[in-house]
Amino acid sequence: MKYRIGVENNSEGIRSIAWMLDHPGCYAYGKDEAEAIANSPTSVRAYAEWLSHHGASWVSMQEETIPAVEQVWVNYVINQQFERVQGDGYEVEPFFEHDWKPLTDTDIERGMKLLAWSRADLLALLEKLTPDQWAYKKERERWDIAGIVNHIGSAEWWYMDRLGLAFPRADVPNEPLDRISKVRDLINSVLPTLKDVNQVVGLEGELWSPRKVLRRALWHERDHTEHIQKILFS
Repeated sequence: MKYRIGVENNSEGIRSIAWMLDHPGCYAYGKDEAEAIANSPTSVRAYAEWLSHHGASWVSMQEETIPAVEQVWVNYVINQQFERVQGDGYEVEPFFEHDWKPLTDTDIERGMKLLAWSRADLLALLEKLTPDQWAYKKERERWDIAGIVNHIGSAEWWYMDRLGLAFPRADVPNEPLDRISKVRDLINSVLPTLKDVNQVVGLEGELWSPRKVLRRALWHERDHTEHIQKILFS
């Protein structure tokens, strides 16, 4: 089966990401575009196994996976005047043509399930941590574990803010578990209202839509759950 891919090059200036456009939360990394695409069949199979673990079967583990690149985007950096610059600034990340499409009933139903399963995986990991592990900061990492969890919640709040749907920033909790819980409650309450919403927002030099928000929220939590596992257990 062919899987439609959007490729994001120059992510954080160091890598490429192959996004499986029809399957939020499914992505593959590579040092460059070719490697990310080459790694995508393995990621699709792992994603299918993850779905199967949670009782879903809308991606098959048996069929051959054939990547079909639909669009390639190269990230770039802008300054406060929205001019492209080298070095420090705001990194503009991809808005694929697929992101223009309004969410359907199926997209929302599956998205709600995927968000719930991703959160369950994260909480299952966090509930085992000792206070020392919560405070552990590995060399060259930006945050300790508590900081990474806070970052997950902050990013989800920020995604909703891009659509003008977030509560005030001052109301974001400081405690990590409270933060991810309150922000996820917001997403869960808003997502069902976004069916067929033809909303694309341009903000601070970047385009956002409900489909892009769902794509990035699922990627971000799954990526950082794996990140925490690697920091603590590898």
